[in-house]
Amino acid sequence: MDLSDLGWNDEREEQFTEHYKCGLFPARVIESTRLFYKLLSEKGEITGKLSGKLRYTCSSKSDFPTVGDWIGYKPSNNKGFVPIQVRMERESAFSRKVAGKVSDEQVIAANIDTILIVNGLDQDFSIRRIERYVTLAGESGAGFVIVLNKADLCKDLEGVLSSLREQFEGVPVHAISALDESGLEPIRELFVPGRTYVFLGSSGVGKSTIINRLLGEDRIRTSSVSDHDGRGRHTTTSKNLMLLPNGAIVIDTPGLREVQLLASGAGLAHAFADIEMLAEGCRFTDCTHTSEPGCAVLAAVENGAIPGERLDSYHKLKREIEHNLSKSEARFKNKRSPFWKNISKQARMIKKNNRKNVRDR
Repeated sequence: MDLSDLGWNDEREEQFTEHYKCGLFPARVIESTRLFYKLLSEKGEITGKLSGKLRYTCSSKSDFPTVGDWIGYKPSNNKGFVPIQVRMERESAFSRKVAGKVSDEQVIAANIDTILIVNGLDQDFSIRRIERYVTLAGESGAGFVIVLNKADLCKDLEGVLSSLREQFEGVPVHAISALDESGLEPIRELFVPGRTYVFLGSSGVGKSTIINRLLGEDRIRTSSVSDHDGRGRHTTTSKNLMLLPNGAIVIDTPGLREVQLLASGAGLAHAFADIEMLAEGCRFTDCTHTSEPGCAVLAAVENGAIPGERLDSYHKLKREIEHNLSKSEARFKNKRSPFWKNISKQARMIKKNNRKNVRDR
């Protein structure tokens, strides 16, 4: 296995120099579970576990390796797990807030070049969901495209495409039918050898079917959607990295039912470029687009240039981002939080080791 086939490059090689000196070797995470990681290295596929040191330094879920990450492992003579000693810095990552009340970041995939946001054109189609995905994709550091599957079920395909291209200006939008493979050729042309692509979307939108078409075989198990609400079942239960026949790298992910935002807010500029552009014409630079006089955004809503539902969605996502960020910041400020307990524990260990070194002298 040549690591360049997995996206390894000269820059990563240079960054890994110090790790080579410590006897470590690079590998990429191709699958992760709660207990172990499947890795691809120059020696082929191996299984790894976090070393105690690395686990100890992880203060949040986002610090743990995930699919797409590059790690450094220590070779082992045993036939079991190799210890994962370091996780290299990520060039890009798609992440969301974990489900529930905890304000922690969950990294879905790392070191990706292009995100394919997949939505089905059946009864489960949702423009609001696409807005959420585009907001998070805009924060990832990767490029992204929108893929509309099940085009054969859409009665007004041109109208939907025109609306999306207008709302997400500059974002490529493709309509396909993975079932009969129509419209797939422009998608195939997106994939370049050595570059990494991740498919994201809800269960039942057809991510696995699209990847099977690109692979040229039914490698990933698929299932039908519910006749009641058009929603799919979780056929893909774990994240997996695989190689396409042309050498491109693909990450398949389980369907995301809940896409909570944990972002800086920059992603809103991607998801709501039309509103952000209109905002430049507002009378006040700090206009909130709610009730201020001279608001260009409200004027656009009144004359029908922007749907009122879209502005409502903009305000909703902005409030959600601000709320989640405030909770996240409070978590790190709270001296009783696990983050600070871990920091305090590390400090005590350092003091203990220092005292031991003094006694040994």
